[in-house]
Amino acid sequence: MQKIKLITFDLDDTFWDIGPVIINAELSTRKWLEEKVGEVDWGNMESFLALRKDLAEKDPSLYWDLGKLRREIFRVKLAPVTSDENELKELVEESFNYFLDKRHEIIFYDGVIEALEDLATRYDLGVLTNGNADINKLNIGEYFKFSVSSVDVKSNKPDKGHFQKALDLSGCDANEVLHIGDHQINDVVGALDSGMKAIWFNKDKVDWEQKLSKPAEISNWYNYKIIDEMA
Repeated sequence: MQKIKLITFDLDDTFWDIGPVIINAELSTRKWLEEKVGEVDWGNMESFLALRKDLAEKDPSLYWDLGKLRREIFRVKLAPVTSDENELKELVEESFNYFLDKRHEIIFYDGVIEALEDLATRYDLGVLTNGNADINKLNIGEYFKFSVSSVDVKSNKPDKGHFQKALDLSGCDANEVLHIGDHQINDVVGALDSGMKAIWFNKDKVDWEQKLSKPAEISNWYNYKIIDEMA
């Protein structure tokens, strides 16, 4: 078996629970904004999702550029509160930066830091994420050789862009790379289709629903040593 030289990781829902983070970021930003500009018509969840879909259909880059998408949402929602284009532009940028700061207020799953500290002594580590979390804002950047986001490759996992970029940056062959993530398709199937090995992070112990055989899995970061068995 080819020796593993590089381990890549997903971030959201692999190192932390993203649901509460986004909800807090959304609500905190709305409150902060309304203290500045007054009441804003945010609509309900259905209208919010419809707006996201409409914006992305008009500009397909918004499917993989979440920062740009978030700015466009703020632009639409804040346009009724000011007729000054420069003020609107400034409000949008301030709102996005506030949201992004809140988006980084995460709580790592138990065992994540200990696992990274150990693994970084024996393997090169990288990040492959569809999101816009910055590992350097989370004080874990020291463990990683690189971080690849959807903006970097202009596509989302499971497309091959992230995985190919990891090979380009590391100089590794695909069979020397192990990818770990929570999403059955984006992470596991995407990695396997790119010729890499994969471990499924299955915190909630849900059923494997894909046609291919279930890969090795871990449900918490204290049993990460299965990685060494695959390496």
